[in-house]
Amino acid sequence: MSRYYIGQMSGTSLDGVDSVLMEITSDGVQMIASHHLDFSAQVKNEILSLCSEGHNELHRLQLTANQIAELYAASVDELLQNCNVSTDEVIAIGAHGQTIRHMPPDYTVQIINAALLAELTGISVVNDFRSRDLAAGGQGAPLVPAFHKFLFHEANKNKVIVNIGGMANISILNSDGSVSGYDTGPGNVLMDAWFSCHLNGSYDEDGNWARCGTAIPEMLNDFLAEPYFSKPAPKSTGRELFDMSWLLEYEPHDYEAEDIQATLLQLTAQSIANEVKKLNGVTDVVVCGGGAYNGELMKALDEALPNVEVQTSDDLGLDAQCIEALAFGWLAHQCLHNLPGNVPTVTGAKGERVLGAIYPK
Repeated sequence: MSRYYIGQMSGTSLDGVDSVLMEITSDGVQMIASHHLDFSAQVKNEILSLCSEGHNELHRLQLTANQIAELYAASVDELLQNCNVSTDEVIAIGAHGQTIRHMPPDYTVQIINAALLAELTGISVVNDFRSRDLAAGGQGAPLVPAFHKFLFHEANKNKVIVNIGGMANISILNSDGSVSGYDTGPGNVLMDAWFSCHLNGSYDEDGNWARCGTAIPEMLNDFLAEPYFSKPAPKSTGRELFDMSWLLEYEPHDYEAEDIQATLLQLTAQSIANEVKKLNGVTDVVVCGGGAYNGELMKALDEALPNVEVQTSDDLGLDAQCIEALAFGWLAHQCLHNLPGNVPTVTGAKGERVLGAIYPK
């Protein structure tokens, strides 16, 4: 009898595919195993090129969607082999796909050939989670707050769950069960881009390079004057705003490169902390996503929130890198059980909606 779900996510950091094998019961979610498959430089560059207007982009988009499906399928195969689990034991895959454009209220695009993924794996696939929320007047993002409530809510605590991927978003979990949240701004995306421009690699491991620099207060203030930060919720953002072209408007090459990296790290920390400070009675901040493994960023966030306990989901026994993938496995479960997956107070949708399109095996 089928009992497992697989959740798959590839985020705006473009580091690769995160896959999790999970079990969902009335008692909660249990992660059985996880797998990460790196994107090649070629795949990453092709995805980046599709994030903006370009030559013959519809053709390139479809070919890249096929390639992403093949990578998702390869990750599923390795995950199941590692666990000695057969495809017949998996109910469905919840596959987020790769965001290349996010332009609410008009459209949002996450590419993957979900039909091909179902064909390659022999497992039903649930995909396209954001479109229905957008159709109902929402932002289509962030979608993880509903899962964060399922996973982290405690009746006696006001918590903020911070997901730091390419972009950063918060889920505000109030002790009365109410939920709100939104994208706070850049997470790792600007730090990764600046690092790649100057050093060999795709990200600043543990914030070591940023640690060598000194944040530039005047530039940080200029960064934080970006209108997005003062825009009221519901709101969501992406590479359409926060990318290298945004950074280059501030003429960063006039400064030492490591000082810019330190300033970008502070931008991520301060833009998150500023939102938490607006809330009353927050006792706990739990960080997940790749940013949770940046020690210098965690230190900056802790210093910016001296009256709040800041910890990572790993401290609670939940792999920070896997939370989003778990969320999309859970959203697949919600879809197949005709249950809502969005939170209207987060996305701005007219109401709760069942999210996802189903590709049967």
